Amino acid sequence: MLKFLKKRWYLVLIVLIIGFLIYRSQTSIKGKIETYKIKKEDLKEILSLSGKVEADEKVNLKFQTSGRLAWVGVKEGDMVKKYQTIATLDQRDLKNRLNKYLNTFASARNTFEQTKDDNWNLQYDLSGSIRKEAERVLQSNQYSLENSVLDVEYQNLSVEYANLWTPIEGVVTHVSSPFPGVNITPTGAEFEIVNPKTLYFSVTAEQSDVIKVKEGMTGEIILDSYPDKTYKAKLYYVSFAPKDGETGTVYELRLNLDDKIKKLPLKLGMTGDLDFVLREIMDVISVPSRFIKKDAKGNYVQITKNNSTEKRYVKLGQEIDGKIEIKSGVISGETIYD
Repeated sequence: MLKFLKKRWYLVLIVLIIGFLIYRSQTSIKGKIETYKIKKEDLKEILSLSGKVEADEKVNLKFQTSGRLAWVGVKEGDMVKKYQTIATLDQRDLKNRLNKYLNTFASARNTFEQTKDDNWNLQYDLSGSIRKEAERVLQSNQYSLENSVLDVEYQNLSVEYANLWTPIEGVVTHVSSPFPGVNITPTGAEFEIVNPKTLYFSVTAEQSDVIKVKEGMTGEIILDSYPDKTYKAKLYYVSFAPKDGETGTVYELRLNLDDKIKKLPLKLGMTGDLDFVLREIMDVISVPSRFIKKDAKGNYVQITKNNSTEKRYVKLGQEIDGKIEIKSGVISGETIYD
């Protein structure tokens, strides 16, 4: 026998290799068995969204007419009051034109009064042709006078348009033409003003997520500028139509900021993350859903106890974020395996 084994040593080697591979395979399968120790915990379904700080009152002001920029009364960073004038165009030509139209109006008024005096009695002449001629003359003079009034009003508006004023209070965040003396077009001089008292947090939600939220819900915000602090925010607006300029169908959500976050030196455009707690159950026994098995009798888990295994049927509750609540069948501290 020994002589046979010496001659057939390679067969022994093959058998040993096969046995080793079988052992490794069984060991690997056992090593892949995953266990989980049952415990009580809080389950939360959280909707996480990203957004940034925006302002409800934000305006971009431009002159309505072209002209020479005569005066700029603000610079970036200045605080302005509501209806404050911030820049003007050269108004000399405009005011001269206004005076000219006023003179034309005065002349038209005199002509109208004289014509009325000259033709007043003719309106009541027995001759029908004379009466109609007088009426037409008076009517034509009335139109000329009204046109003169319209010219004055139009030119007065041009003078008003040469003054740029802000409809809101706030901070001047951008001035494209800070120096007077340059000729501008209506788009050549822009002034941006933001009211810091109207800041809010804006996020976008996909159509599958927007149906999960409603106005009045409270969320938690973590700003990228202040990653170690959490702030409360209340949802007050959910858009009805999708937001323009986005690649997918998303809807805008707006949240009021609480007093704590308002005290921070917030800047427009600061980014952050928002978390909404959609569902929450406290202090319940739960296990990852992959440990739940099912047969003809119902749902069960496999318990390991004293080096033995046991099939335990359980009553399930809600599933939240990949974990299932177990209402009965197991207790905290027991170990289950997959």
